[in-house]
Amino acid sequence: MTAEGIRKAILEIIRDILPDEDLGSLAPDKTFREQINLDSMDFLDIVMELRKRYSIEVPEKDYPNLATMNSSVGYLMPKMERL
Repeated sequence: MTAEGIRKAILEIIRDILPDEDLGSLAPDKTFREQINLDSMDFLDIVMELRKRYSIEVPEKDYPNLATMNSSVGYLMPKMERL
């Protein structure tokens, strides 16, 4: 999967979890929590959706890698390149 495909996948998951949030103006280097109403349960839902949809395991120690769009894409790229 390309970097753009990963961005779209992340946005789709966030849209499914937080349907009322405006995701059109997300800054790629600002944390999701600074920009949208994302609590810890919502974050865990994102991690679970990555596992469910793409068979991606994200260990708890790696959660900080999913803080921003750019860091998420960088972290997920090697895990999703086969998709």
